[in-house]
Amino acid sequence: MGLFSSVSYFICDVGIISWDVLLTLLNLVRRNRRIGHVTPDGHPGYGGHWPEFRPPKKTDSRCACPALNALANHGIISRTGRGISFVEINDHICATYNFSSSFCYTPHYAARMLKRNYGKDTFNLDEVDIHNGIEHDASLLCLDSAFEPNQSKRHVPFIEELLAAATGKDKDGNDVITTKDFSRMLSKRRAVSRAVNKEFSLSFIHRIFGSTNASTLITIFGGRVDDLRSFLLEERIPDGWESRVRQPYGMTIINIHKTLLRVEFGVREKDWAEVARNAAEGHST
Repeated sequence: MGLFSSVSYFICDVGIISWDVLLTLLNLVRRNRRIGHVTPDGHPGYGGHWPEFRPPKKTDSRCACPALNALANHGIISRTGRGISFVEINDHICATYNFSSSFCYTPHYAARMLKRNYGKDTFNLDEVDIHNGIEHDASLLCLDSAFEPNQSKRHVPFIEELLAAATGKDKDGNDVITTKDFSRMLSKRRAVSRAVNKEFSLSFIHRIFGSTNASTLITIFGGRVDDLRSFLLEERIPDGWESRVRQPYGMTIINIHKTLLRVEFGVREKDWAEVARNAAEGHST
C-alpha cells in the first residue's frame, strides 16, 4: 500500500467517524420513522412488500453474509450475485435494514480488501469471503473455513441451536434472542472452534466483527426468533418485515456499540472448557 493510499484511507476513516457522530446527534432531535414506513417509499420492501424470493441457483454467487445474500435472493441487487457495484449495494444495505450511511462501511472495507475502486468497480458476492478478511472463524452460522471452504453454506445445526437458545420475550410474547444469549453462543463457538480447528485464528478485529454481526440481529431484527429463522436459514426477508430500528438517520456506529459491548464483554469461553475438550476428543477420533 502506497503512502497516498494510506493517507486517503485515513482521511476517509476520519470522515466516516465525524459523519457518524453528526448522524447520532441528529437522531436524538428528529422523530423516529413511523411503523410501516421505516423502509423508504420507492425502495423495494416499502410497506413490508418485498420482491419475490427465489433461492439461488448453483451458478449464482453468494457469501457468508445473510444480509447481502438476502438482497440477491429478493432481486434487490443482481440475483446472480455477480457484477455488483460497491456504491449500489451500500445504498441498498442502508435502505433495506435502516443502517446509517456512516455504518455502511462494509462495502468500503470490501473494496479496500479486494484492492478495487469503491466508486467505479464491481465485485461478486463470493469474493468477499477471503478468510480473515471480513469472514472469520467461530461464526455463529458457518463451520470454520478449514472444515468448509464454501462459506456461503450455512451449518444448519449451529443456526438451530442459536434459535433454540432464546430466553427472552418481547412485549407481544414473541421469543427473542437476547444479548446474553448471543454472548453465550459466541462463547461456545469460540471455545469449541479453538479446540477443534488446528488453523484457528480470531484477531481483535474479527472478535468485533462477530459481536457486531450478533448485535445487528438484536437491533435490526429485534432478536425475534420467527423473523430470524427465515432470514438465517433461507436468507429470505419475512413478508411484512421492516427494520426494528426506526431512527430517522438509521443505526449508527455509535449506537450499535451500546449493544456490541454488552455482547462482547459477556463472552466467557472458559465456561465452555469442558464442552470444548469433549469436542476436541470427538473430533480426533
